[in-house]
Amino acid sequence: MDLKNLSPTMVSQLAAMVENYISSSREKYAPDAVPLTDAQRVAMQPFFPAAVLDSARLCVLRGTRVPNPSMYSMAKMMGISNLPDFSDMAAVTFVDVIVSHEEFTDALLFHELVHVVQYAQMGVKEFAARFVNGFIQGGSYEEIPLEKQAHALETRLSQDGGNPFSVEDEVRQWREANAM
Repeated sequence: MDLKNLSPTMVSQLAAMVENYISSSREKYAPDAVPLTDAQRVAMQPFFPAAVLDSARLCVLRGTRVPNPSMYSMAKMMGISNLPDFSDMAAVTFVDVIVSHEEFTDALLFHELVHVVQYAQMGVKEFAARFVNGFIQGGSYEEIPLEKQAHALETRLSQDGGNPFSVEDEVRQWREANAM
């Protein structure tokens, strides 16, 4: 199925389902999530505002995985394939709660904190809409602009030798240049 042929109503419904999945997953994992360690805060401080580092919570799962949204069965019946498998991802961010299937490295934490900044600037509704629209327009998880931005900033981190830059400014500039 060519996803670009989905009606605006269907796209809005999908975005609302993703928004609900994000919100309910945040509620599910928040009780087990903990603040960043002092070492993590120090490593991330040159790139993220204190408010983001204060609000972010981390949850490392052991013996379980993040399940895919229940809406996947409906999406598959609609002919939508190559949906991202959340259980295979290193980590998933639900607003300010980062759920990981492995221990956090600085690179993984950085990438997921970019998403925390995206959520902080957009809110859940806009984030979910951009996620769904990005998947539809790009045809895959890897082509979602929110993910592409997080990967690009993560690459910049590794290539710039740790030279400080403001992720908050980068996300704001990207969002303004890519208004919905």
